[in-house]
Amino acid sequence: MKKTKIFADANLAIGEIDPNLYGSFIEHIGRAVYEGIYEPGHPAADKEGFRGDVIELIRELGVPIVRYPGGNFLSGYDWMDGIGPKEKRPTRLDLAWFSTETNEFGTDEFMKWCKKAEVTPMMAVNMGTGTIRDAARLVEYCNHEGGTDLSEMRKANGAKEPYHVRYWCIGNEMDGPWQIGHLTADEYGKKALEAAKVMRWANGEFKGDDGSDWATDPLKLIVSGSSNHEMKTFPEWDRVVLEHTYRHVDYLSMHRYYMYDAGRERPLEDFLGSADDMNEYIGTLKATIEYVRAKVRSKKRLHISFDEWNIWSVTAPRTEPLWKKAPHLLEDVYTFQDALVFAGLMNTLLNNCDVVKLACLAQLVNVIAPIMTKKQGGVFKQTTFYPFRYISHAARGETLRTFSDSDVFENMYGTARYINEAVSHDKNTRSVSVSLCNYAQEAREVELELRSFGDLHAAQYLEMTNSDLLATNGFDHPDEVKPHENELPCVKDGKVTLKLPAMSWSLVTFKY
Repeated sequence: MKKTKIFADANLAIGEIDPNLYGSFIEHIGRAVYEGIYEPGHPAADKEGFRGDVIELIRELGVPIVRYPGGNFLSGYDWMDGIGPKEKRPTRLDLAWFSTETNEFGTDEFMKWCKKAEVTPMMAVNMGTGTIRDAARLVEYCNHEGGTDLSEMRKANGAKEPYHVRYWCIGNEMDGPWQIGHLTADEYGKKALEAAKVMRWANGEFKGDDGSDWATDPLKLIVSGSSNHEMKTFPEWDRVVLEHTYRHVDYLSMHRYYMYDAGRERPLEDFLGSADDMNEYIGTLKATIEYVRAKVRSKKRLHISFDEWNIWSVTAPRTEPLWKKAPHLLEDVYTFQDALVFAGLMNTLLNNCDVVKLACLAQLVNVIAPIMTKKQGGVFKQTTFYPFRYISHAARGETLRTFSDSDVFENMYGTARYINEAVSHDKNTRSVSVSLCNYAQEAREVELELRSFGDLHAAQYLEMTNSDLLATNGFDHPDEVKPHENELPCVKDGKVTLKLPAMSWSLVTFKY
């Protein structure tokens, strides 16, 4: 049996893990909103129409922040359509997903849902068909105390106190020709700059005569980066946009989805190489950010918002007609194999926590999601629910730099490690968590050496494996794929040896 040695030291940290790394995303697409988080008349719904069974699972996942309302939907959306009395809201064609949007769920409903679900709202402004005036007005509606037409309109709609929304995306995937109102990098960079300025002004942010910042609670603005690293404009798009906006924004967004493609020469190996490819993508953007920072002579460190990431079987066919409300779109049923790759992607986010400070799993319910619902029925947890749920709770504090001698395998992205790991250290809870993926077709022995923690002992050992890589969960078999508790291993002088089953994910938590 091959052995891999992994070394980590408490004094060698990559960076702090921002809790917002475990964020998610709700877009007006398919059944994410309607029949997902919102279904009036459902037995588990409250008086607002919010499904309580779904909220319970979101809390279990540990999601701290949710992005809304899109996504591609955003670039054709007028936020004014989604406020005021529901019976007076217009029904529109959604040109992004060829659906009908009734607008019965909008900004105010989302804010109420966030409060009930105990998540932070992350709003987005339309940079496709929308104007910078529209963006400023939405900030005013959400954040201004009162006394203006829009703030009084919010009060009339039931929200006497401002929402105090801090996180804002300036558009979505504006580099993509599929985007409504697609712009070039230079066009978008200029528009995003002006949007950022007026959004901050609408929030009461401006400089005093002495250069001091008069804002008491400034916005966190996210400018749209490349929608994936296979775009011909990557990473030039990101450079140009940042040169326009660097001093006025806080994050650069990035998006990436991975899939299993049976038509490839090495489909499994290519899929298993996703985590290492994601690492390369982040590294390129990190270098681009640093280049622009030097060029514009800024002392500010800009971070990455990886606000769309997931596994997405893009070949899933549409089975319902155009212009249907809440059609069954992109309702991927995830396999055990998907969960293995998913866990590796989470490890990659943790290992880049010095620059990736915010991430959004896309999406949260029904649409390429960890949670699936049935209309007027129940819910079940997808296979990917479990790595997210356990890692989000265990991996806190800071990520430690690891040194590994894992062997590698060839794939379409180059090479990838058979043993994929992330080690986190939480000083507050005096715990160390190790997330391990074994992508080999045979069992592997892993020797962990964890230094500078004192006397360590294992507190939990979860293992997720299945003889069928294509095994799934469903309404009639909800527990087919889930982790199980393992016997706790012995730790001696900071060293512990684990036997990882072939094609498995494991999470070990130690205390000291």
